[in-house]
Amino acid sequence: MEVLRNYYAALKPERTYANVMTAAAGFLLASKWHIHWGLLLATVLGTTLVVMSACGVNNCTDRSIDARMPRTKKRGTVTGSVPVRRLALLSALLGTIGFIVLATRVNWLVVALGSIGYIDYVVLYAWTKRTTPWSTLVGTVSGAVPLVAGYVAVTDKFGMVALALALVMIFWQMPHFYAIGIFRRKDYTAGGLPVWPVRYGVKNTQAWIIIYTILYLLAVVLLTVVGSLGVISGILVGAMGLYWVRLGIRGFGSQAPEKWARGMFGFSLITLLVLSAVIALAPVMPE
Repeated sequence: MEVLRNYYAALKPERTYANVMTAAAGFLLASKWHIHWGLLLATVLGTTLVVMSACGVNNCTDRSIDARMPRTKKRGTVTGSVPVRRLALLSALLGTIGFIVLATRVNWLVVALGSIGYIDYVVLYAWTKRTTPWSTLVGTVSGAVPLVAGYVAVTDKFGMVALALALVMIFWQMPHFYAIGIFRRKDYTAGGLPVWPVRYGVKNTQAWIIIYTILYLLAVVLLTVVGSLGVISGILVGAMGLYWVRLGIRGFGSQAPEKWARGMFGFSLITLLVLSAVIALAPVMPE
């Protein structure tokens, strides 16, 4: 059982489930709750396997970085409890099965989006986080894919709604991960990663967090305008966004930036949960 737990942890289940949650939300929005259960199951299963595969590969390629950071030095790929070769093979198997499910049971647009997200995460993001502070923005592409993929699994086309969903997720991720960068700045410094707070400092990062929360709020407005969210749904998510902006502005210049960043991070998780629920329920909520 210990071996299974180690491999399970190496596939980053918390990240996988967050991505699958958004994929399901996008699916329910597009289907308007006229659910094709087989298609939903295939979308969720395929997404789960592909995301787990990408996370496993990421753990393999990041083991030298993880060994330098106190937070990650006990990961199985660092300690040896999860052999890198075996994890790589498992990840390849999961990814192959996942893409086969998406190709045969969903549609090729979802496969294309999944491929873009996969390459972005395991190649582009893995490379840029070692070389440039813009890596967080690069990585948001993979984070936005599941929500959009869930939507186009039903519609089989990429339109304004899919674009708005992508922007919502991209702009949600930036303050979320910049907040992590602030309160884990020492870890990233030890790992030699030039993330934004390490390269440009806390004050500059705080300012960008506020900018990105405002952009997130504008993306929510766009999603409402293009007709995917009703007025009540838009007001609910918009109010959360406004409060997030308020938290950011109120904490700017705080004498305890790490505490402020943890608060912003915590609220970002609540925001994502509410956002996913509202997107999923929007078709059946009163206008």
